[in-house]
Amino acid sequence: MIKIDWEYLEKRWRAFWTRQNDTPILGLTAPKEEAQPFAPPRAHRSVEERWHDVEHRIAQARHGMENTYFGGDAFPMAFPDLGPDLIGAICGCGLHFGQGTSWAAPCVTDWETLPPIAFDEQNPWFREILDMTRRMVEDAHGEYLVGVADLHPGADALVSLRGPEALCCDLIDCPELLPRRIEEVHGVYTQVFRRLSDAIAPVQRGSTNWMGIWKPDGDWYVTSADFGALISPRDFEYIVLPAIEEELDYLPASIYHLDGPGALRHLDRLLELKKLNGVQWVQGAGAPPPRAWLEVYHKIQRAGKLLQVTECPPEDLELLCRELEPEGLHISCRAESERQARQLEEMVRRVCAEKRRRAR
Repeated sequence: MIKIDWEYLEKRWRAFWTRQNDTPILGLTAPKEEAQPFAPPRAHRSVEERWHDVEHRIAQARHGMENTYFGGDAFPMAFPDLGPDLIGAICGCGLHFGQGTSWAAPCVTDWETLPPIAFDEQNPWFREILDMTRRMVEDAHGEYLVGVADLHPGADALVSLRGPEALCCDLIDCPELLPRRIEEVHGVYTQVFRRLSDAIAPVQRGSTNWMGIWKPDGDWYVTSADFGALISPRDFEYIVLPAIEEELDYLPASIYHLDGPGALRHLDRLLELKKLNGVQWVQGAGAPPPRAWLEVYHKIQRAGKLLQVTECPPEDLELLCRELEPEGLHISCRAESERQARQLEEMVRRVCAEKRRRAR
């Protein structure tokens, strides 16, 4: 049994979206003191077989939540997952599966001769992710939230279909062929998103996804373009922004996933998008920890956007609480133990109370 004060969390997350929270929304988790290792229900002959075993995926997700301490404003959540190239796969590419992720097998050799990209309700990848979503919803029984799968439409879907190097060359050799394909991918994305959301909505209030942010009063989804880290601001404006703006027109709310120092060249332009609610900054593997990126966080907050700080180590949490405005701020942090998590919760309350006293 997963016990959560959903009424309290709903008030907190509603305040986050309207930037009325007076302390950071704290996604604080830790292993429970009595946490047990996961015992798989059955053995698998291959990594790929494990990925497609829905019962295994649900059992593993439930075990993880039952053995996790959810502190602050964290909540139990699971989302059906076939990796980050799902829209590309539904549009036609293949998928290869590894231990912790999957990657695309590009299929496009020539955009000019490629037939129109269109949504096919019988596509096997779509059928699988829809079935996985429905079965996860059946298992949740209100104990945990079910998120919409990782989709990656827009330019990232073109990367799935073509490959990153080839798509970079296409921006030089045949850029005029790409906008139509972006439009076609968007049509697929909206169909997939709507059907997955509709599978969740009847039994769940609001929406969440892999980003771990809950919107209790309606849909929201991530906007992103990891491909942006490979291209110039001019090409970003040409191929990425139109897709992002189209997604923002479609979605009730969105937070942009900005991944890695190479993507920072596009931050100023993203902050100009009035319909964009917020930004998640991920510093990426090998980069300095969150305390090194205060200038980035301040820029996002000065623009009036929501901010998510991810993978904050416990030793950085106090600094972030002191330096950043709490309104519209979400910090995710993994403590080493329940005891440490409770100490961090108390520290956050103390620091925020001190800030409020000084502000009077």
